[in-house]
Amino acid sequence: MKIALLDDNQEQLERNQRFLKNLAVEVVTASLSAKTFLQEVKLSKPEILVLDLNLGDSYMTGMEVAFELKLPVLFASSNTPEYVKEMERLKRDEVLCVDHITKPFTELEFQKTLTRFLQEVKFFGNQHHVTLDLGKQKRTKIALESIVYLVADKASGSESNNKQIYFTNRKSEGLIDFSFSKMEDKGLLKSQFITIHKSFRVNVNHIKHYNKKEEIVEVDVFTASGKLETKKLPVSENYQSVLKSFRK
Repeated sequence: MKIALLDDNQEQLERNQRFLKNLAVEVVTASLSAKTFLQEVKLSKPEILVLDLNLGDSYMTGMEVAFELKLPVLFASSNTPEYVKEMERLKRDEVLCVDHITKPFTELEFQKTLTRFLQEVKFFGNQHHVTLDLGKQKRTKIALESIVYLVADKASGSESNNKQIYFTNRKSEGLIDFSFSKMEDKGLLKSQFITIHKSFRVNVNHIKHYNKKEEIVEVDVFTASGKLETKKLPVSENYQSVLKSFRK
């Protein structure tokens, strides 16, 4: 995979490049400044970023670069604890793979962290479709982006693991024996399908509007009449913080 490195310390930048020699990556950009880095990646087109956070110049921070490029990013910096909330926002709002390693680190620590991160990126990149059991249709292949939200199926009773699933391009279906706690095992990552209520998991990409006063989010779903209609879903107080970026 193509990787781009940004660190304002020449020695650290060279060290990171050296640490990568035995891994299955190609360093296509290695830069000491954010401005140069942004210019170079337009041509080198990396797939993964390794960024320092506090850079020597005042042009941009590594976090600002990450939000600008919106690519999977491993932050390698001594300042990572200060940026945890922003990392969480980057991962949640941009639906990206995000990880960090705190300086100083050894070659082995860096290689292990990056190897695990590469596996996550590859897994995430392959998850354009998931296979789900919908009613009598076992192992149905579904495009991830067509899923709007999932909700506990109250009609099946409190002991049931069944859910109702809503789409952008087909009417809702019953989802058989599906546990919210094992969503990621099915390929529905928590970074994309966020919890807004104990009974609801919503595709963050389909949230049109969040109304804090009414404690609801609005989404469009495909109905039995063959049209997209807006639905209002309840937001529990415990989960309001994850929706701050949608407030209007």
